[in-house]
Amino acid sequence: MTDLTKLTLAEARDGLRRKSFSATELAKAHIMAIEAANSALNAYVLPTPEHALAQAAESDKRLAEGTARPLEGLPIGHKDLFCTKGIRTTACSKILDDFKPPYESTVGQNLWDAGAVMLGKLNNDEFAMGSSNETSAFGPVISPWRRIGKDGKPSTDKLVPGGSSGGSSAAVAAGLCLAATATDTGGSIRQPAALTGTVGIKPTYGRCSRWGIVAFASSLDQAGPIAKTVRDAAMMLGAMASHDPKDSTSVDAPVPNYEAALGKGVKGLRVGVPKEYRVPGMSREIEDLWQKGIDWLKSAGASIHEISLPHTKYALPAYYIVAPAECSSNLARYDGVRYGLRVPGKDVIDTYENTRAAGFGKEVRRRILIGTYVLSAGYYDAYYLKAQKVRTLIKRDFDEAWSKVDVVLTPTTPSPAFAFGEKSGDPIAMYLEDIFTVTVNMAGLPGISVPGGLSSEGTPLGLQLIAKPFDEETLFRAGQAIEDAAGRLTVQNEWWTAGAGKAREAAKKPDKSPGGKR
Repeated sequence: MTDLTKLTLAEARDGLRRKSFSATELAKAHIMAIEAANSALNAYVLPTPEHALAQAAESDKRLAEGTARPLEGLPIGHKDLFCTKGIRTTACSKILDDFKPPYESTVGQNLWDAGAVMLGKLNNDEFAMGSSNETSAFGPVISPWRRIGKDGKPSTDKLVPGGSSGGSSAAVAAGLCLAATATDTGGSIRQPAALTGTVGIKPTYGRCSRWGIVAFASSLDQAGPIAKTVRDAAMMLGAMASHDPKDSTSVDAPVPNYEAALGKGVKGLRVGVPKEYRVPGMSREIEDLWQKGIDWLKSAGASIHEISLPHTKYALPAYYIVAPAECSSNLARYDGVRYGLRVPGKDVIDTYENTRAAGFGKEVRRRILIGTYVLSAGYYDAYYLKAQKVRTLIKRDFDEAWSKVDVVLTPTTPSPAFAFGEKSGDPIAMYLEDIFTVTVNMAGLPGISVPGGLSSEGTPLGLQLIAKPFDEETLFRAGQAIEDAAGRLTVQNEWWTAGAGKAREAAKKPDKSPGGKR
């Protein structure tokens, strides 16, 4: 019997329709995998097995009745930035303590309405602020990937899974869910996807509702999926996206059938290669990967064009003014009065200060301070207003490029996955991890990361595609062409627990519970 945790989302969907296994069996296989591996990987901050089994039982009824919904019975992980009704949501920060929202995020509700099964809440950088998942109040997520030494043996170095959606990328790569929700403010879907050999798409700003997602930077945040394949990502985004009257930035536009776009190919597609992305210090293997991507798309029938995006070099510094400014405003609501952590003081101001000092981690405090500074009297025009003008110029660069090309191809990250502590002591080095991804958020564009191959250390590398606003279909078409050429990347060395094998063997045994099929 096939290991159910090895299936893609599409394969699991087809297997459920064929009655090769039940939704309950599928959920149990992943629950067992989580129980066996989570202590080593720390991908889930709150597994919800009982909730998952109840949803799976409902899916089995619908499958038996022939009333299956698009994602019926498919178990996924849910980033802890999405509010879940009656289920703890903390944004992986001490300041939200044991907060249980009285409402469901729109994206989450869309997924449950489509029949998806929630396995639990996934770890992330605190308030989504980070590029390595080292800032979570629940501790760091460990990547399932390991470096390969010169002797051909796996290293014992613990690698980061990327951030902020590190729990999502690690869980998908390790088979602890079929797919996962994630959010992207400056690269937090695409960067972790690149570092773990998964597919991650950040849709156009406004494509997915932000209602019920804990805010970091409101003009930049956008929800999207991390999945095993391009097809799986298309399935997930189709369910997640919608117009939402509760979100003023949600765009009232029809959601295409993204999966249907995958068979169209890339013949005649114009692919832009921006010369400004050849940054000083970029490693040779990233250059080589980029060239492979160019060659693959050209072989598939696309034409290649060099383009210029002249304001790219200003994107990162402008981003790290805009994002902290919005963060300082959004996080002002956490004051120890209405919900979450409260540390009493001698008066209201003292309570505010005590609560925020105890509740926020180092990186969050750093960004609040930066944001408050750039918004302060005397500095607003010099920093924040100027950064917003740069943002307009970045968008204009892309607008001009779209008259020449249909999609832009770049690397996703400047380097492969790094070990814990290698960059966390140097904020600038950590911020540079987003050098290829922040332009997409600043311009409100859709971007996808697709695995392109392995580094010299045997760890994943990703290629990024960027498209016109609301043209995610072209991203999926081009992403499929790269995936077809590069092949899927899967973790070969399941080092994280000896118990994982036993759990999976147990999951293969016939399910004798009501509704169980084999």
